Amino acid sequence: MKPASAVTALAVGICLAAMAVACQGEDEEGTPSASATGTTVATGTAVVTSTAVATSSPAPATGAPGITDTQIVLGADAPLSGVYGAVYSMIPKATQAYFKYVNETQGGVCGRQIVYKVEDNSFDPAKALEAVRKLVEQDKVFAIVGSLGDLPHLGVWDYLNENGVPDILVSGGAHRYGADPEGHPLTFQMLPSYKIEATLGARFISENMPGKKVGFLGEMDGHDDALEGLQDGLDPSKNELVAAESYEPTALDVRSQVINLHNAGAEVVILATSPGFLAQAIKEADRLDWHPQFLAGYVNSDDIIFQFASPKLLEGMITSQAYKLAAWRDDPDVAEHYELMQKYGGPAPTNFSIYAQSLGELAVEILGRTCDNLTREGLLEAVKSIKEWRSDLMVEGISITFSEKDHTALQAGRNLRATIVDGKGKFEFFGPLNIFRDEDLQ
Repeated sequence: MKPASAVTALAVGICLAAMAVACQGEDEEGTPSASATGTTVATGTAVVTSTAVATSSPAPATGAPGITDTQIVLGADAPLSGVYGAVYSMIPKATQAYFKYVNETQGGVCGRQIVYKVEDNSFDPAKALEAVRKLVEQDKVFAIVGSLGDLPHLGVWDYLNENGVPDILVSGGAHRYGADPEGHPLTFQMLPSYKIEATLGARFISENMPGKKVGFLGEMDGHDDALEGLQDGLDPSKNELVAAESYEPTALDVRSQVINLHNAGAEVVILATSPGFLAQAIKEADRLDWHPQFLAGYVNSDDIIFQFASPKLLEGMITSQAYKLAAWRDDPDVAEHYELMQKYGGPAPTNFSIYAQSLGELAVEILGRTCDNLTREGLLEAVKSIKEWRSDLMVEGISITFSEKDHTALQAGRNLRATIVDGKGKFEFFGPLNIFRDEDLQ
């Protein structure tokens, strides 16, 4: 693996996306309601800053599925409805907006418009497979790009690899999606794995909080990788892991797990959870009058988390990001993102939409490298040719590299701390860039 990419220090915690995670819970404050329904189909095309440019004389269609003289048809499955859709449906919508921008301003990629078809996976493996089979067998997509969700992707990655369909830029953090190039050579992961970010978070704890007792709470849908990463990165001569608690994604609450962590005397707690369960855990800790240092996964690094729990309860929590924050409206690149989302039908900008645009940018860069060989084999070779690529929306020092043996894009990030400014919750970067190294794994 290489030290280049996005979101990670579990001092930072664990997804974007994959971001994959739910807003479930008891009395969560201001929990958003679902806004996306059904299947979304968008036509668009994306181009970014490098070799991905429209050609005036497109090469003739190769006969590959999803490739015509005028179009490149891509697909994805994502939670568009329900509690998961309430948070994460904005991601494919933002990617669609970027593709539309590229179609209208760059003429597409390889002289073709990108058509991006997105089906609702309802955050369920069986429904994900149904959605992906439709995309592959009926819609004849060229590739699956940006499928979202750890749990649902379990239901489709075998099918895609067995049927020769590229499965790239997966928005899921389970370590397996980037760590099995031999068994799943067609799958490439966009997000940092939970194992990688937990390893970085553990390293941060041992370097900055020696002597503190550590507790862990994780969701068993891929986030369980985080516990392995924690054990890899924690220096046992400096910190003791006193308790490790878990819960299923279908759990109603995590009260008993929080009580166990409290009783074990944990002074630092890593929350490898989704936003809803994170809010539950922090509220239960407050009810117990227990206030350890919380480190949360990157899926909790968007300002939307302040709708799940009050800024007062979240103040001091540490997470991480690889991207510039949506709150930085004075930054020219972020300001351009706002304009693009508004003009081309994207969602209200958030950290998630910034991530989604960068995913679209990378997809366009990859497609641009296939213009002379618009086949699935050509696409996979283009993915593996990505070396130290970066978006202007990324934090300085972060880039993405793929290789034959390394299928995970983002492997670095900076820590964020939740603060209160003028009574409102806000994240602020601190400390140096956290970069994953092979030697971090035991």
